[in-house]
Amino acid sequence: MRVKKFPESGPKRRLLDAAEVLFAERGFESVSFRDITGSAETNIAALNYHFGSREVLIDLLIVHYANPVNEERLARLEAVERKWAGKATPIEEVCDAWLRPLQGMTRKSKLAEPLFQKLLGRIFALAPASFPPEAQQLQTHASNRFLKALSKALPALSGEELAWRAHFVEGATIHVLLGQNPLSNHASATPTTEAMLGRLIRFSAAGLREGVESEAPAKKGPQAIFDF
Repeated sequence: MRVKKFPESGPKRRLLDAAEVLFAERGFESVSFRDITGSAETNIAALNYHFGSREVLIDLLIVHYANPVNEERLARLEAVERKWAGKATPIEEVCDAWLRPLQGMTRKSKLAEPLFQKLLGRIFALAPASFPPEAQQLQTHASNRFLKALSKALPALSGEELAWRAHFVEGATIHVLLGQNPLSNHASATPTTEAMLGRLIRFSAAGLREGVESEAPAKKGPQAIFDF
């Protein structure tokens, strides 16, 4: 069954807003219908009327937030490949195309930034098979396009090795979104979202290319003939 449209306002939207906060704070498995109705100050009958089941509500949130992220990822990846057509694509630009849409989505939310990042982290931590069909196909397609872009940029890596490295990038991304930072007490200040994104991009690019030798620069002069 197709997921219904995300409401802009009204009682259905108030229920979704309450659910977003609870899911972000506690995770999908820990929040019940009764928790949501209590937070929204309504009754179970209203939640059943608007959604029918807890799973339908979750599917609606996944489609509403995951699809725009993956659509922008695909658009950015295509732009990067057009820009570097016929040339080696910088890994940093591929990572930026994959990760920056998460930041853009955060800015569109009504939730406080750290809380919404947690919600995104919980959504993308789900296995694609847990997504509703409207989101599952797009998530899989975007992931495959990311791997394809990385394969062009890192042709020396096997498909299996590349898949594992991309998996680790995704794990690090979810870790950051969820705010799982045991070393935060060592930081002198809370970094901006842009600063954190920059660090994540540099870290991801370094991990993806680890152990892959860069092409040696073309030799000029006598060295082009005699290898001194």
